Amino acid sequence: MAPPAPFLQFLVHINIMLVTLCALITALTCVSGVTVVTQKPVLSVRKGETATMDCNLGTVDNTVFWYKQIPGGVPQHVLRFYHSWGSPNYGSGFSAPKFTSTHQSTKDYRLIIKNVEEGDSAVYYCKTWDNNNAVSQ
Repeated sequence: MAPPAPFLQFLVHINIMLVTLCALITALTCVSGVTVVTQKPVLSVRKGETATMDCNLGTVDNTVFWYKQIPGGVPQHVLRFYHSWGSPNYGSGFSAPKFTSTHQSTKDYRLIIKNVEEGDSAVYYCKTWDNNNAVSQ
């Protein structure tokens, strides 16, 4: 005796979902050369103090980009910096001495914001890429 039609439709739907899920998992496990950067999640400082945020580029020796994003807004390019440069290159509206960057190694960078104000409150991102794999993070 054959199962009722709604039951068959349910099985077909489940099978399609499983095939899609398996294809997605397979595709994700085949991705190689992904550059992963790490940052601490939260930083609290008082008005007038200096905020420092660290970024580790993992295995990549490349330029670090810092972005500021106010909730509900678009990311703004703060600066970019490479360990062999004398000073950072700044995005529009950002400049020294308020914003700067240093490096502790070829892979460890720090964003420094001096004399913090309320308007500096935001999410700050660091970004780099791997020239060997053309991956952006």
